[in-house]
Amino acid sequence: MKKTLMAVFGGRSTEHEVSCKSVVNIVKNINKEKYDVLLVGITKEGEWLMAESLDRIIDGSWYKSGIKACLLPDAKLHSLLIKDKAGNISLRKIDVIFPALHGKNGEDGTIQGLFELARIPYVGCGVLASAVSMDKLYTKIICNEPLKKVGVRQAEYVSVVGNEIKDMDECVRRVEKAFEYPVFVKPSSAGSSCGVTKAYNREQLIDGIKKAYEVDYKVLIEETIVGREVECAVFRDIDGNIKASGVGEIKAAADFYDYDAKYNNPQSETDTDPDINEDDRELIRRAAKVVFDAVDGFSLARIDFFLTENGPVFNELNTLPGFTAISMYPMLWEVKGIDKPRLVQALIDTAFTRPTTQG
Repeated sequence: MKKTLMAVFGGRSTEHEVSCKSVVNIVKNINKEKYDVLLVGITKEGEWLMAESLDRIIDGSWYKSGIKACLLPDAKLHSLLIKDKAGNISLRKIDVIFPALHGKNGEDGTIQGLFELARIPYVGCGVLASAVSMDKLYTKIICNEPLKKVGVRQAEYVSVVGNEIKDMDECVRRVEKAFEYPVFVKPSSAGSSCGVTKAYNREQLIDGIKKAYEVDYKVLIEETIVGREVECAVFRDIDGNIKASGVGEIKAAADFYDYDAKYNNPQSETDTDPDINEDDRELIRRAAKVVFDAVDGFSLARIDFFLTENGPVFNELNTLPGFTAISMYPMLWEVKGIDKPRLVQALIDTAFTRPTTQG
C-alpha cells in the first residue's frame, strides 16, 4: 500500500522563497507509486495551508488555496488536521514527513520538535543537531576539538551577544584587537548568508553588527579567510554509516557568496569536480564527516570550508541544505552516480530508521 508523505515548505524565515524552489525539486523526484504526497506550505506570517499542486507553488499562488492545515502533536493520531474551504474538518494520517524548510523555524530544531511530539518519521537531522548547527557560535564551540584532532582549524571569531551591543565601542575594541580589516559579520543563527556583511573599516563594522543583530541577538565577527569556497555533502545511511560526497567549489560572482550571489546572480558558478589536491580533498571529506558526527547529525547535511594555501578551514554546516536545481547538495551526489530520485528515496528511507521516532 502507498504511504502518505507530507512535504512541508515555505516558512517564516528569510529563506522562504528558496524553500519553495527546494520542495518543487524534491517532490518531482518522489516515487509516486510508493507515496501519496501532501503539500503543506507555511506562509511568511506562519499560517499553514494546503497547496493544491506544484504548479501553484511555482507560480506563487499556493497561499490562496483557502485550505487550512495543522499537524497535530498527538502521538496516537499521527495526523494532519485539514479544514477545507467550506469549513469541513478532517484528519489525514501521515506516514512520513519531508521538510523542505530552510533557516529559522525550519532547520533549527523547532519544527523537528513538533515532528517528534507527533511521533511521525521525518527526513533530516533531529532536534539537537538542528538547533546547535543552526547556531554558528555553538557549532564552533562543539566542533573545535573534533576538528583539531583531524588537523583542521576553523575561522577565529569574536562574538557580540545580547546587551553587549549597547556598548558598541567595547565591541569594536575587541574586534580590532583580534583582527585586521576586513572582517565578516554574521548573525549566529541564519541561513543562506542572510544578514552577512564584509566590513573594511570601523564604520562598516558597526553597520554590519547592527544589521546582523536585526536577524539574531548573537553576532559573530570572523577573520577573513583567503581561500576557495568549497562544500561537501554528507549522508548517514540506514545502518548509521556516514558517507561523504566529493568536494564542490563555489565561484561567487560577488565579493563573497551572499544570498543574492547564490540565488539571483547568474554569473555565480558551481564546480562539482574542481582541481583540488587529493590530500586536501580527502581531508575535507574526513573533516565533513567529523563535524556531522560531532553535532549528532542524521540523514543529511552540507559542510562548508575555505581551502587555503595551508589547507582547509571549516566554515559552517547546513542541516537542511538547499535542494533547488542549482543547489550543491544534490549535484554532488549526482556526480557520484546517485541521481535525484535515488537520493530522495534514500533520504526518505532514513526517516524510518531514526532511533527516537517510533510509529
